[in-house]
Amino acid sequence: MLSPEDEALIAAARTVLAEHYRPFWHTVAAALRGRDGSVVTGIHLGTTVGSMATCAEAVAIGRALLEGVREVETIVAVRQPKPEEPPGPPAIVPPCGRCRELLLDHHPGARVIVAPDLVLPIAELLPTPYQR
Repeated sequence: MLSPEDEALIAAARTVLAEHYRPFWHTVAAALRGRDGSVVTGIHLGTTVGSMATCAEAVAIGRALLEGVREVETIVAVRQPKPEEPPGPPAIVPPCGRCRELLLDHHPGARVIVAPDLVLPIAELLPTPYQR
């Protein structure tokens, strides 16, 4: 069961996506909460060259750093339904592998909302991270 704070984080991500959704270019939004209680959001930056795209989680993490958030407590991402999917609210999506590495590198104590009823520590999502 999600806490009221987690529900508010999901709502923040959905609000950002509703405000900035643009097919192909901005289809995922993220929201994170710092240990200090501050909430920071990010939006997916789609590109014609797929490998150049930037995930919403990475944008949120970068913004958080610039805004003075030193420790991420919880993060969530939501995705707009695709045209071939039934309409509905943006669905919670787990982070991709790159974002899992990013979170573990910079915020190893972070919790990740991966489903409407599931929150996991980032270390459980990436049990064998890349080692330099």
